[in-house]
Amino acid sequence: MLGVGSRLATGPSAELVKTAFAHELAGQLALFRGMSLADLAHTVMLVEAGVIPSAEGASLLGALLALHEYPSDFTPTPESGDLYTNREAWLAARTPAVGWFGAGRARRESTTTGYRITVRSCLLAFAMALIKVGASLTERADEHRATLMADYTYLQPAQPTTFGHYLLTFAYPLLRDLERLQALYTRTNLSPAGCGSVNGSRLPQDRHRLAELLGFDGLIQHARDAMWQADGPIETLSVVGASLVNLDRLAEDLQIFATAEFDLVELDEGNSRASVIMPQKKNPYALTYVRGAANELTGALAAAAALGRTPSGQVDNRVFAYGDVPHALETASGVAILMAGVLNGLRFNAPVAAARLASGFATATDLAETITLETGLDFRTAHRIVGRLVREAMQANRTIRDLTPADLDAVARTMLNRPLHPSENAFAQALDPAAAVAARQGIGGAAPEPLSAMLSECRAALDTYATWREKAVARTVAAEEKLLHRAQELCGG
Repeated sequence: MLGVGSRLATGPSAELVKTAFAHELAGQLALFRGMSLADLAHTVMLVEAGVIPSAEGASLLGALLALHEYPSDFTPTPESGDLYTNREAWLAARTPAVGWFGAGRARRESTTTGYRITVRSCLLAFAMALIKVGASLTERADEHRATLMADYTYLQPAQPTTFGHYLLTFAYPLLRDLERLQALYTRTNLSPAGCGSVNGSRLPQDRHRLAELLGFDGLIQHARDAMWQADGPIETLSVVGASLVNLDRLAEDLQIFATAEFDLVELDEGNSRASVIMPQKKNPYALTYVRGAANELTGALAAAAALGRTPSGQVDNRVFAYGDVPHALETASGVAILMAGVLNGLRFNAPVAAARLASGFATATDLAETITLETGLDFRTAHRIVGRLVREAMQANRTIRDLTPADLDAVARTMLNRPLHPSENAFAQALDPAAAVAARQGIGGAAPEPLSAMLSECRAALDTYATWREKAVARTVAAEEKLLHRAQELCGG
């Protein structure tokens, strides 16, 4: 292992290597590219500032550019410490200028900067995945804007709706997820580079130049805060957690709807799995994975909060988070893309849904509201009358299609000592599921007009987020290309 100083007379114990060093290195491997860019930018900045002599700078940059390609002979091991010291050991075997590698900064600056570069990339990938789910939701909602079904509360038929309106339930939380993600990206894409260790450095460091080289949108102002933030991982995992809870709620519903008892939806075979013992089964495996991933990442959020509870300037809230957060974002992106595929291949059993509506009592609320509008009776009294009408019909094994205005009047005479005399047309319209949906004209309702407005709103918002993401990706890609070009210039390439 390359010695990083003379303070310790011996190397690390085998136990330390096998536990702490191994865990830390495994978590940091995902940061390799981000740390590589951070190391290149730091060296470029110090060469430009005249801190590193040009010849030594050229040699060090040449080795860093070679390492940036992750050569086959770079094999990080816990015996060589964390990823930073593994990189330093590889450089030491190839350039005598390695002594300048750590000038003016702690190893944590490289890992912290690399972490932010990695996380911003993961956030943009997650944004793309959420946008794909949003597009699938709006597309299928538009397709099923007139497909009748019962809305369910407590898993009981509640009121008539459409499958399209139901699906948009999950589009609006997704838009809020994207709003939170965009705000998180703004806070994440700030540069901690050039902070020295905790309070700056005697060596001249141009922090604005470092931010420019690395494609950051600004600086984290306070040097110590830049190095030891605990709230960033917590916020990131909370955004991930909220997003996956929304997707899981949809997955939970669809898994119930896919049961033989509900028989409302069917997953395509590509998102299902067969039983190895029960030949008749088609298990909705994709949906169970979504739930499991949501549970796992909820635990990761709790872990990040627990790890942040240390005195300031402690390493443990970074050693674990720097591996866990990129993993969580990668998992969440996979879940979102999977859910988009589930939605694209989902089949809705419209005949069964319509038959359930016709034979159930989901229009009971509409009948009570019609009584109020037709007769001026207060809603609570109308509610009680319809409730008794439903109870007596169910006891007599009758469906809502069997009911007549005379049945309603009979209940009204019992409860009010007078009939209500509803018109045949009003009574029929109240019990018609399609008419019930068409009547829901208010903002957010299931009628065609408000549903069309919501579809347009969701599509416009998704387009806005897609444009933002594309521009953010373009900025970071352009910065990386410029950094590599500048490094090649300075090393004579």
